[in-house]
Amino acid sequence: MLGAVLSLLLPVSAAADGWAYYGGDPGGSRYSTLGQVNRSNVGQLEIAWTYRTGAVKNNPTLKSIIDFQATPILLPAAAGGHLVVCDPFNTIIAVDPETGKERWRWDPDIDKTPYAGRFKCKGVAWWQDRAAAAGSACEFRLYMPTADKRLFAIDARSGAVCRDFGAGGMVDLDPLIEALKPAVGTQGTQLLSPAAVVRDVVVVSTTSNKFRSEKSVNGAIRGFDARTGAMKWYWDPLVREAADGIEPTPRGVGGANNWTPMSVDNERDLVFIPTAAPAANYYGVHRPGDNKWANSIVALRGSTGEFVWGFQTLHHDVWDRDVGSPPIAVDMRKDGETIPALFQLVKTGMLFSFNRETGEPLFPIEERPVPTDTDIEGEQLSPTQPFPLKPPVLVRNTITPDDAWGFTPFDRNYCRDLIKSMRHGSHYEPMSKKGTIMYPQVGGGSNWGGGAFDPQRNILVTPVAQIPYYVKLLPRDQVDPEYAKRPEAGAPMQKPGYLGDTPWGVQQGPLMSRSFTPCTAPPWNLLVGIDMAEGEIKWKVPFGVLDRLMPIPIPLKFGTPSAGGPIITAGGLVFIGATGDARVRAYDVETGEQVWEYRTPTSAQATPMTYELNGRQYIVFAAGGHSWYDFKGIDDYLLAFALPAEAVRR
Repeated sequence: MLGAVLSLLLPVSAAADGWAYYGGDPGGSRYSTLGQVNRSNVGQLEIAWTYRTGAVKNNPTLKSIIDFQATPILLPAAAGGHLVVCDPFNTIIAVDPETGKERWRWDPDIDKTPYAGRFKCKGVAWWQDRAAAAGSACEFRLYMPTADKRLFAIDARSGAVCRDFGAGGMVDLDPLIEALKPAVGTQGTQLLSPAAVVRDVVVVSTTSNKFRSEKSVNGAIRGFDARTGAMKWYWDPLVREAADGIEPTPRGVGGANNWTPMSVDNERDLVFIPTAAPAANYYGVHRPGDNKWANSIVALRGSTGEFVWGFQTLHHDVWDRDVGSPPIAVDMRKDGETIPALFQLVKTGMLFSFNRETGEPLFPIEERPVPTDTDIEGEQLSPTQPFPLKPPVLVRNTITPDDAWGFTPFDRNYCRDLIKSMRHGSHYEPMSKKGTIMYPQVGGGSNWGGGAFDPQRNILVTPVAQIPYYVKLLPRDQVDPEYAKRPEAGAPMQKPGYLGDTPWGVQQGPLMSRSFTPCTAPPWNLLVGIDMAEGEIKWKVPFGVLDRLMPIPIPLKFGTPSAGGPIITAGGLVFIGATGDARVRAYDVETGEQVWEYRTPTSAQATPMTYELNGRQYIVFAAGGHSWYDFKGIDDYLLAFALPAEAVRR
């Protein structure tokens, strides 16, 4: 009886040879059972087809703030069988998965005024209306949250708008966001992450700039009826009234939003949401306490928005340590038992593991004392922070003057003096007026690229960065208005007159030598494989070469900045682009050995996907450069790789 009920509630399953969700499956494992391409033949991969979205060519004046970071999905045959991708301006494009030829496109005609940040779209979500007649219009729907705060429903087969959704196919979220009365307005807010569909509810989050004001937009998560577009619930990630010993966060404080993809467990009616820091990023005098549920992994009931369980990975964040990686909800086999697991990577390079049904940790987590002395008047830092006992931290996370590095003695001495001049130590050195070194950088550790999990081997693979970064707080009246124009500005400057009651500005950027190399020894980026059953690191390899980023193209394997994540296949392979060196690669999942590499037209700083069609396996990458890490390479390629036809026939 339960199975019959669930068959009506759960979305139709994609074929075993498809990739129907951003993360491969609703839980985001990024694992494929395909094995046609394997360790013995991966070297034969070749370009099968190429597609260009046209987004860059058609918007040349916006090139500096465009990021093509999408992961396509392959729809089931009943839904059209299209390979569906979105461009940075939320245009949905359906292409033939065998040839790459465009079938249709739908353009939401978003507001392209460059006021709210960069333009990007990571993916599209879909849903089947079980109550609709088979073959009818909008039986299968695509959902697109847009940069200008609208949510659309589109017929998956034809690309036509589903007029019965919201107002003529669209829900305007701006009034809903405005209703929570953000003091700075909603202008700097976007919808950047793919929607999550849990049973018959479409879950949508918001992204807003938390650097500029403590009164940033409320980070509420909202659930909408997948058929009608009516809002069913919303959940404020910050607790506003004292409950169960939790100190409330004042209502005027914003942030704690979700800006990275969510994961879903349809059987249990759960959506897993990683949350960001509260506003403002580096200053918390106005928000005493732990600020739950910011910096957390939270499970909500998909149908109602009810809080089920949560774990805060960092208390009272003043380091911008958002939980910025997609949760990985998988079933793991250990000692003959199936464990409903959830793995959460965080920016510090830590990896937390839970039973996703109960929230109980799979490995012990302990609260350890951390420094709290600070010269920022009124700041009340948490005396402890959570540390998982297993796995170990994936990156270097302490820094002293003895760690100074450079190509020359001059660089080393410069970096040593620089480290000495600022607060330094481990993860949680308090913010300061003289500057504080964050190691790893504000972007991680792990970032939105996240990881992939192999359920046959219990191996999780993820890229991680270990580059030092500094943050210096300075009184608002000392802010140099020209600072934000300088190359070392790592994020928007907090400007006088915009900060609300926050009395500080911020100077920040990577900790670099005079030769513009990081002040700590390479590798600066790694690909890591972790045995999740044992909680042990299996392998680490440098990730990326410097030739494309250096005046003299020397292929030093020191690791490059990256954006994007891996996938794993049953062929024993990890496929990943992500690096700023314009290469895509395959690695042996058991050893970390690189077994394939291809030079792409520009950096593929997105997460790939794979599918099989007519007996041939394809691996698809979006290659579009990056507005920070590969600005010169900004473009809009979709590249599909496969074995030669004759190799497949054999």
